[in-house]
Amino acid sequence: MSAVTATLAAARSPAVAALRRRWGAAAPLRSAPGLRPRRRGIAMAAAPAPVPADPLPEGADSFFRSVISNMEKVYLSRNPTARTILEHVHSYDGDRICYDHFAFRTFGVDGYGINSLAEFFTDFGYLPREELRFPAKKLRALWFSPPTNDGYTGTGIYGPLPRIFISELLVDELTVQSQEIIHKYIKTSGKGNKHAALASTSGELTWEKPVYSDFQVLSRESEYAAWTLVNGYALNHATIATHRLESDIRSINRFNKFVEDNGFKLNSEGGILKVSPDGLLQQSSTVADSALFTFADGVTESIPRSYIEFAERLLLPQFKHLQDEEVKERHRRDGFEVGNADKIFESTSKDQLTRR
Repeated sequence: MSAVTATLAAARSPAVAALRRRWGAAAPLRSAPGLRPRRRGIAMAAAPAPVPADPLPEGADSFFRSVISNMEKVYLSRNPTARTILEHVHSYDGDRICYDHFAFRTFGVDGYGINSLAEFFTDFGYLPREELRFPAKKLRALWFSPPTNDGYTGTGIYGPLPRIFISELLVDELTVQSQEIIHKYIKTSGKGNKHAALASTSGELTWEKPVYSDFQVLSRESEYAAWTLVNGYALNHATIATHRLESDIRSINRFNKFVEDNGFKLNSEGGILKVSPDGLLQQSSTVADSALFTFADGVTESIPRSYIEFAERLLLPQFKHLQDEEVKERHRRDGFEVGNADKIFESTSKDQLTRR
């Protein structure tokens, strides 16, 4: 399926169609302003962005935030680096941390891919946007924009709602051995893919706990596959929007120094700072935390957990005349960049985890 076909199929899904009827979201699916069309098979983009759905009613908003709060709790309980960095930023900058996006990993087979998580978010006002392709890693991803975010002044999950980035492993492109391993565990899940969001809030696998030898086989072919086998639908990373901070660390270069000065290791793949070709999306991330995991056969070994990312979105050229107090998120570079994301994926790689 082509990138365009997949994205339009998502836009035509029953969940999104119901969403458009319910919240009055506008027009056909389009992509973010300021993004150039990309080569076919890598990422597809067009302009302008769709009009976001209206803000959620109070009850729906409260419920939705309680769900993503539980996703965040599992994430922070397993990832002391993320928890500590958030505490440092809070102490230094104050109570104004905003999440740029949440990211999840999935197996793109038998209904366990992007759609298994996406319907939860589209039911609460999110719109499918741009597809990105990563041929070397055998991955595709789709990101979703939140309903109207204006007026939220809280912090963290109680501030502006994050974008959602969901990737999936193209299982059919793996070796037969790796495919058989993944299918073996998915078969033990029953209809677990129908409850992906619930699994994310609990941190539990929807399939049976794997044996260590299967984890090793997947690790040799796809570290993404091995990570997903042992972490399931758990939040892969949360991202701080540095440009929404108030102090000098709102500049991502200063933010990176702040993180390193506090003793944390940043992902060095392609350089500490990952910059989009237009220069307007700048990202960095820590190296993932590790934790001991006891496999089904009794073997206990260290596995990669999650990491925390940082993103600065700069003003689009047509809005550079705006004063600081006039600037809204819609005036900044939106979307994602294949080159940046490809390197951010490496935050859970063995090369980064073992780098001195």
